[in-house]
Amino acid sequence: MKKNLLGKSDLLVSELALGCMSLGKDKQAAQTIIETALEEGINYFDTADLYDFGLNETIVGAALKPVRERVIIATKVGNRWEEGKEGWSWNPSKTYIKEAVKHSLTRLQTDYIDLYQLHGGTMDDPIEEIIEAFEDLKKEGLVRAYGISSIRPNVIREFATRSSIDSVMMQYSPLDRRPEEQVLPLLQEHNISIVARGPLAKGLLSTSWREKIGKFQERGFLDYSSAELTDLLNELEHKLSDARTLNALSLRYLLQHEGVAAVVAGASSVSQLKENVRAVKEAPLSEEELQLIQQLTKANQYVQHR
Repeated sequence: MKKNLLGKSDLLVSELALGCMSLGKDKQAAQTIIETALEEGINYFDTADLYDFGLNETIVGAALKPVRERVIIATKVGNRWEEGKEGWSWNPSKTYIKEAVKHSLTRLQTDYIDLYQLHGGTMDDPIEEIIEAFEDLKKEGLVRAYGISSIRPNVIREFATRSSIDSVMMQYSPLDRRPEEQVLPLLQEHNISIVARGPLAKGLLSTSWREKIGKFQERGFLDYSSAELTDLLNELEHKLSDARTLNALSLRYLLQHEGVAAVVAGASSVSQLKENVRAVKEAPLSEEELQLIQQLTKANQYVQHR
């Protein structure tokens, strides 16, 4: 599988990353999915200390320990579980980040984290303090690179211009083209990579979209009504060549953009994982396919956090 450099770092990440949140709590099932991902050429695994109260990091760390030097492990920090674990609060302080990284390292059974990410962020956060925390961790050798996970253009702008982040993880798909308006050009200018999460738009851009569409009957998806979604997906499918899947149309569309280093897709089964691998390995989109997507879908724009 093709690998791309992440920002200005020396991290070479596979175009398809395994989003580990959907692995579940069954260690053996998760192990099988992770081993299959490795066999398919995936070297980039994304987790967070929030997922399953840290159990996700534990499962991922145990599965990847035998191949630690061959993989890129990304995790996130900032959300702190409350006592009793009935909810969590946001804590982006330097003290908390430097405390939390130790717990993640222990759960992941590793001496360093390849990519450490702020799991959110607002304009009210102590941004200079956050940057100092991540820079300290880099100097101490506990993290190799750092980034943020955010869909807020104003927050992304602050980190892009004030820090040495190598990546921004954000929601991006042909049904959510908001990053194209402001964020993509800004990050490319600063040589910061985009890691696209939600590339299949909650399953709407997959071969099983007809099974998923019912969940969007009342609220639609972003600025698409349910009726618009049905018409759009039918038209996209109708105009696709027989050899191109809807999954591939979406994943290849994102990877067509030079600023996108990887797409993060979750998988709760081996078959789901293999479907995404097949999609990523399909040929790049033709100019005709690229134009088709851009003509049929909306050039959404951010309304808030500009």
